[in-house]
This record gives sequence, structure tokens and C-alpha cells, in this order.
Amino acid sequence: MKVVSYRQNGKPGVGVVVGTRGIIALSKAAPALPDDLRRILEIDPTLATVRAASAGKSADLSFDEIELDPVIREPHATWALALNYKLHIEETGLTTSPVHPQIFLRMPICQVGHQQPLWAPSQKVAEAYDYEGELAVVIGKPGRFIKRGEAFTHVAGYSCYNEGSVREYQGHNRQFGLGKNFERSGSFGPWLMTPDEFGDPADHTLVTRLNGIERQRARMSGMLFDVPRIIEYLSEGYTLQPGDVIVTGSPGALPLRPGEKPEKPVGKVIVEGQLHMRPGDVCEVEVDGLGVLSNPVITDPTPVR
Repeated sequence: MKVVSYRQNGKPGVGVVVGTRGIIALSKAAPALPDDLRRILEIDPTLATVRAASAGKSADLSFDEIELDPVIREPHATWALALNYKLHIEETGLTTSPVHPQIFLRMPICQVGHQQPLWAPSQKVAEAYDYEGELAVVIGKPGRFIKRGEAFTHVAGYSCYNEGSVREYQGHNRQFGLGKNFERSGSFGPWLMTPDEFGDPADHTLVTRLNGIERQRARMSGMLFDVPRIIEYLSEGYTLQPGDVIVTGSPGALPLRPGEKPEKPVGKVIVEGQLHMRPGDVCEVEVDGLGVLSNPVITDPTPVR
């Protein structure tokens, strides 16, 4: 089952995808449910009610009639991992703990939905605005001190994430902080796919394309810390909440093609093959068997004083 968060004429909604372009609106199929997926997960962590309510129904809407929001509009927390692919560690030359995941937080204001524009900072502010294709894990059932053997029972589903990063600000201090939270710098979507359809993340491949050209490709089995370990680790600190999002890290960059020039070096860490996102670009993050998250890139429209 694939579940979307959307807006139609400014009104929020949640729906189930049918076919290639149809959506069953839960406002009609299950009017007692909230119009927000996080709030639905709080009362229906496995989405069993959503599944039953939409079973056998026809589409009420098409994708052409709506705008997609981030899968979880305002997560209680979005935990993101740094240096979680072995190839990415090798290409950066950075070191990380082999025992403890390196984790930082992203805020709701920094994400948009599928096909919504990403905001590239004005080059007066920063030049190195980079894509990072990643798998997102959405928590359904809450829990504390979750053992890895039980971790998947707490997952409501999976999605794609573009963890757009502003490198100059990321390197200003020891905490990634602001460089990982520029307004509308990342994207999350297009939908949540339930675990029964997606399966084990380790069996899947992640691909990032910039203007149709592959820039990242990796099997998720190459993660340093797999999904069960990340869930186990985070739950040692607090009770994971319904709608919490875990963004599992980005793989390394593919080599530049013949004739392509590397970007101007910015910051302390230079990754060969990494190209910055610029206004006019289109960035896609694909997880095989799940879908494609696509976003155009525009200049941040906020005037720089």
C-alpha cells in the first residue's frame, strides 16, 4: 500500500494510491480519521484501518488535481545519519565510529514534497548546495529499548528523501546544524510504502540523478548501520514516536563522465564526482521498487539584505 499526504485547494488530506495516477481520499473512505498522516499513525500505527477503509474502492482524485506534501508534514523528529555508507566514508576521508551512528536532526521547515521546488541559496550566501539521496524510514508503533530483532515491527513504511545540504554552513562548527536545515532545502516523498510491499531495505538500490544523469548508485546493504541497528540505537535514548522519520544516510558520488569538470572546491571536504544543485536543475531520488522523488531547483526567493 502507498499512502500520500497532499493538499487540494489548500486543504490537507491523506490518500491511498491506486493504479498509476489515482488516489482514494481518506476524507471520503474513512472520514473519522485525521487529515494528517502523523496523527493517523498515532491511532493506527500499522495502517490497518487505512487499508481496510480503502480496500476495493475506486479513486476519488488524480495526481493532477493535488499537490503532494512531505509524507510526514511535521514529524516529531527527523533523525538523519552522516557517513553511513562505506563508500562515502572512503571518498571523504572522514572517520566515524564503527559502533555508534553519527546522527543529527532536520526540521520540518527544511523539507518539501514530491515535485515541489527546492530552494537553492543565493550564491551570495552559499555556493555548495548538494543532493544527498537517501532512504527514509517512518515509525508507526512507538517503543523504547527496541531490540534489533523487533525493530521492523515498529516501521510503518518507507519513502525517498533528498537530504539537501549547504556545505559552507555545515562546516561552520562541529554540529551540522544550519547547513542541514536551510529552508526548503530537502524533499520527502512521493509516498509512504508499507513494509509488506517494500520488504527488507538491504535488498534495494538507491539512485540519485541530476538532470537525468546518475550521480549516486548504491545497494543499501552497503550501510554501515542497518535500519534495525539505527532503530535500536535511537530507542535507547527516548521512546520513538509515531511519525518519527529516520533518514538513513547517503552513498558516495559516481565518477564524473568524460569531459565533465569538477566543481570549484568549497570547504574542507571535497568529494570527487559531487556536483552542486543549481537553479534550473531537476534532482531525482529513486529507490527501486518504491518510487521516484523528483524536484525542480529554484533560487531561494527571499531577498538577501
